[in-house]
Amino acid sequence: MRCPKCGCQDDKVIDSRASREGATIRRRRECAGCTHRFTTYEELEHEGLMVLKRDGRHEEFSREKLLSGIRKACQKRPVTPKAMDDLVDFIVGTVTVKFETEVPGEFIGTMVMKGLREMDEVAYVRFASVYRRFQEATDFVSEVKKLEAMQ
Repeated sequence: MRCPKCGCQDDKVIDSRASREGATIRRRRECAGCTHRFTTYEELEHEGLMVLKRDGRHEEFSREKLLSGIRKACQKRPVTPKAMDDLVDFIVGTVTVKFETEVPGEFIGTMVMKGLREMDEVAYVRFASVYRRFQEATDFVSEVKKLEAMQ
């Protein structure tokens, strides 16, 4: 691991602990060159899990891509980064338990929409507009009416 301050590759681990309910390991490190302290996170890599897209293509499952989509939907909304991370952790956990090699993209999209609907309705409609490929303003109106009917 390179020190973010001086670039030295020699460091020592000062402290290790599980974070995110054991999904990652947080390590506190100290650079041997400049004594700068920094934190790294280790996460289990889910190798080989592929997402089956609508058009039949396969794409490697990416936690980062999932988080990025949720962040875009929640942009400028009162949703905490922790809430977004928790949703991603829940989805990743569910997907990795339920599927071994291939997960339908529709399954992931449905889980995201369900989670966002519970967190923030505006973020939900934003995500739904991209996921369901809304073409006209009436698509937005009908989705909002569905939300109102659920309450």
